[in-house]
Amino acid sequence: MQTFKVLVLTDHTNHSAENSMYAMLQSMIRHPGPSQVDIATRANESNDFFFKNFMDKKLSVCKVDVYFAFSPEGKSFQKMVRKESLHNYDVVWLRIPPPLPKPFLIFLKHKFPQIIFINDPDGIYETGSKEFVLNFPEVCPPMKLCQSVEDILAFGNQFPIVLKPLREYGGKGIVKIDGEKVWEGKTETSLSDFLLKIKNSNIEYLAVKFLKNVSQGDKRIVVVNGKIIGSSLRLPAKDSWLCNVAMGGNSVSAEVDDDEIKIVERINPMLSKLGIVMYGVDTLVDDDGKRVLSEINITSIGGVIQMERQQGASLVKRTTNRICDFIKKKIKEKNAISN
Repeated sequence: MQTFKVLVLTDHTNHSAENSMYAMLQSMIRHPGPSQVDIATRANESNDFFFKNFMDKKLSVCKVDVYFAFSPEGKSFQKMVRKESLHNYDVVWLRIPPPLPKPFLIFLKHKFPQIIFINDPDGIYETGSKEFVLNFPEVCPPMKLCQSVEDILAFGNQFPIVLKPLREYGGKGIVKIDGEKVWEGKTETSLSDFLLKIKNSNIEYLAVKFLKNVSQGDKRIVVVNGKIIGSSLRLPAKDSWLCNVAMGGNSVSAEVDDDEIKIVERINPMLSKLGIVMYGVDTLVDDDGKRVLSEINITSIGGVIQMERQQGASLVKRTTNRICDFIKKKIKEKNAISN
């Protein structure tokens, strides 16, 4: 059987016991495919040359073994530390929280062309902007790329809207505009004050029609190697329109419906072509009661262990099996080319 060596790149400083990475790596070391699984953290200062200065030198890595687990002190990242070159690995799995700097992504892809990346660095940058969903207007609510105050006013004159900064995440920087009222998170201000504040800044928002059914929740669907792994419904906190768990929402079990299956079928070919192996799809209920595409998330996708608890299925194992299947296929394709 074809085996392979895996290096995981992460930053453990903001991890919690709910982070899916730990369970997925425990599952991966039990899979027959990986002969070695190591991990390097951006939080280790000895790795600054790599993560901050983009220099191709040996990284400080730790072995992922049966004792590898989350701890607030990051104990698993302090044991059996050794130096390894990225060139010694077949696969690099990026589990670094967004946003990932463009120079770092360029460095990875073009300095290590022989490595299989999950996800592909070029694909991460191309799909990592909120505006990427504009490629799929038939499965989205009304949207517009806004790069000026005039753009915002023209779109906002049609209906209430939400402004999403193109490269923020976790609900950060989201603004709701309804007539002359503006909400930045839970803080209310006037439209004139908001526009005055941003008029001299670099305006880059994806504007989306505000959907009146937002209280029905934002559904997160995790897709791995083209197949839906699981889903959960994130409901907004009382008196809030933001569904992100980081913003006070809560998560409950949910199933995907036919419309969401069609959404994944629509977007997956393009994502697959760009080397996006694992991603999250967020859907909302539109004003006609139909689930539509809200966002696509492609870095450090979590939620798998929470979905596993909610649904009582082996979703972590299913995830790592599909990732390993992808890796084996890519290695086979590379070997066929070299022979």
